[in-house]
Amino acid sequence: MEQAARRVESVVGWPAGRGRGCYACRHRMTSSASDNPLLQIQHPIAFERVQAAHVEPAIDTLLAQARSRLLLLEQRDAPLTYEQTLLALEDATLPLERAMTVIGHLESVATTPELRAAYNAVQPKVSALMSSIPMSAGLFRTLRAFTASDAAKQLEPTRARFLSKTMDWFKREGAGLPAADKALLENLNVELTELTTRFAEHVLDATNDFELLVEDRARLLGLPERVIEAARQSAEAKGKRGYRFTLQAPSYVPLLTYLDDRALREQVYRAFNTRAASGRFDNREIVARILELRAQKARLLGYPSFVDLVLSDRMAKKGEHAHAFVADLEARTRDAFAREQRELQAFAGSVPLAPWDVAYYAEKQRLARYDFDEEELRPYFPMDGVLSGLFRIVERLYAIHVEEVHDLPVWHQSVRTYAINDTDGSLIGYFYADFFPREQKRDGAWMNGFLTGERGEQAHTPHVGLICGNMTPPLGDGPALLGHREVETVFHEFGHLMHHMLSRVEVRSLAGTNVAWDFVELPSQIMENFCWEREAVDLFARHYQTGERIPEALWEKLLRARTYRGGSDMMRQLGFASLDLDLHMSYEPTRDGDVVGYARRLMARLVPAPLPDDYAMVLGFGHLFSHPVGYAGGYYSYKWAEVLDADAFSRFSREGVFSADVGRAFREHVLSRGDSRDPMELFKDFMGREPDLRALLLRSGIEASVAGGAVSVG
Repeated sequence: MEQAARRVESVVGWPAGRGRGCYACRHRMTSSASDNPLLQIQHPIAFERVQAAHVEPAIDTLLAQARSRLLLLEQRDAPLTYEQTLLALEDATLPLERAMTVIGHLESVATTPELRAAYNAVQPKVSALMSSIPMSAGLFRTLRAFTASDAAKQLEPTRARFLSKTMDWFKREGAGLPAADKALLENLNVELTELTTRFAEHVLDATNDFELLVEDRARLLGLPERVIEAARQSAEAKGKRGYRFTLQAPSYVPLLTYLDDRALREQVYRAFNTRAASGRFDNREIVARILELRAQKARLLGYPSFVDLVLSDRMAKKGEHAHAFVADLEARTRDAFAREQRELQAFAGSVPLAPWDVAYYAEKQRLARYDFDEEELRPYFPMDGVLSGLFRIVERLYAIHVEEVHDLPVWHQSVRTYAINDTDGSLIGYFYADFFPREQKRDGAWMNGFLTGERGEQAHTPHVGLICGNMTPPLGDGPALLGHREVETVFHEFGHLMHHMLSRVEVRSLAGTNVAWDFVELPSQIMENFCWEREAVDLFARHYQTGERIPEALWEKLLRARTYRGGSDMMRQLGFASLDLDLHMSYEPTRDGDVVGYARRLMARLVPAPLPDDYAMVLGFGHLFSHPVGYAGGYYSYKWAEVLDADAFSRFSREGVFSADVGRAFREHVLSRGDSRDPMELFKDFMGREPDLRALLLRSGIEASVAGGAVSVG
């Protein structure tokens, strides 16, 4: 299952280290328009009060205030202080950033036509302002003057890093360009914001536009009963007879995995992979234009490619390094991948496998080989139990306490709210959990940070965050029963949340998940490992009817099947990473033709079955095209983070899954430090050395055909 990362990515694509997400304001703003909840966002956030009509007036006001603050900063005279320069720059746009984060969040989880229209109306204006900041000659002059001062030379390490990264950001985003090029770059950034927003809306609308209505229950042979019942209830809710299926993951994935009817599997596979390829939702021209604009932006700023631009502030540093890392892993995986495809085809018989057959026969082969059906585990993973166990695990690891609270405003009645306290009883912060699909909510799973709290001698403000997903919802009066992969997703997103909530970095722009994107998945992916440790799973896995633990025989089946088709899983992610890098480093439309055909040709060598001619997955690839930057040029980060997390978890395995010492060290050296130090230094602080590839190869079950050893992405 694809896990959408979902960290604190700005709704307008602000770059790493500068105001991604939404942070607590150092000085609370006042407003005469107190009836507009977007003008003063603080905890508790008044989600229930926000209306579409509030958006444009609030953003126009906040834009004007931000421009005034920035103008004052441009006019600062020496001598300059940290507070008058870097902190003033960080604070100048915070009310605007907070408002846009809340608006963007609501548009993602509770959209309406009116809210979408208002959001689309303000995005270009906000993007224009944010893009203009690093291109401002006056701001750059003020920062350079401070950089040359004695005060700058005496900054403590975190503030000094903030200064260095801010100056790099200005240079990387156009501070040194001539006026005409700055104007061109600003226009590029605004258009990218508009296009990526439209891309995401098309994917959501196309997903919601599809439904498969089956009246004959006999055509549903192979599907688990819970899936059939969910489809019946879905049809009933729409006033229709029969069984209704959609392209949302809890509906789509079981169809491809279990449904015996091959024609229906093909129908939904084609619908999913062409959902934004025609009609009013067609993303073809949008994707082509996004790639063109990104390439233009990179050239304007003096980089060989967009990948080189976005990686200049990440662990890989250059596109060639990321490409070499992906190529190395692909070469190590190739033999295992090829062997698995031969074995699956032999198992399936004489009919050549099509893409809509792979998951179906893979599940049957796994059942035959290991006598293991993932559905057998689902009764042991009721949502409440999973959450309770997850909280107990992080409490033991990080010496915190999680408890549900019931007095925070929410955007939907199914949203749950929690408080986190430190070991000394002090409040760390609050978070929201929104787990189930709705038509007004985009697909995937993600984490977001609404407020980054501050700690002072007299008082502190809380961190405030969110985890969001689209898990299997409850049926009738029963509990929501999760699959093991869904449990991993919950743990994954909670790992991101811990990175945000346990941050103790003074500089907001370096706090929490505001780290290099090829490091940000370490805290999330390391949490998935606990879903494979019996000692951890026994804390929460209980049959929802009998209360019994997972039987040992079933648990052993799960472990034996863990590395089943490990080469194929590895190659799938490497395929996405290769596609991302090639689109942003090599693609030339006059030479390579239509982007859909180009993407299909690239993916063809890395997939287990020949792709159909209408395969257009790239037009729904939200990781790359739903944000001005997002994971574009950086999708390899998932695999690089797997190297980091597999290696880092080896310390937990060696010293104890619930070792308080190891948990304390991970909190101290990784979770609490944000981007206050270079990420490789943080990893070495925790592990005592640089990353080693062998742990990932062992975990993936392909170590027999490869050699491990130290590995670097940079």
